Amino acid sequence: MRKVNKSSKTKKKKKPLTPIDKFKIEVAKELGLWDKVKQVGWAGLSSAETGQVGGYMTRKLREKNLKNLDEYQASRAKRGNTSKK
Repeated sequence: MRKVNKSSKTKKKKKPLTPIDKFKIEVAKELGLWDKVKQVGWAGLSSAETGQVGGYMTRKLREKNLKNLDEYQASRAKRGNTSKK
């Protein structure tokens, strides 16, 4: 058997954020869950918290009568509201 040293493990490379990731982070910040996500990751959220994020994302899209995330981004770009929080 081969032993694996903890020090030999490499860290995962960070992938660039996709538009859906940016939207999810924005929603998590609005719901006050971002600090927890930073500490324990998305997998550390409870199912209720995860559902809250998904539901809020859907609600935001519906309120603006948008069908998908591409339309949401286009509406934010028109308003000039592309700044990070």
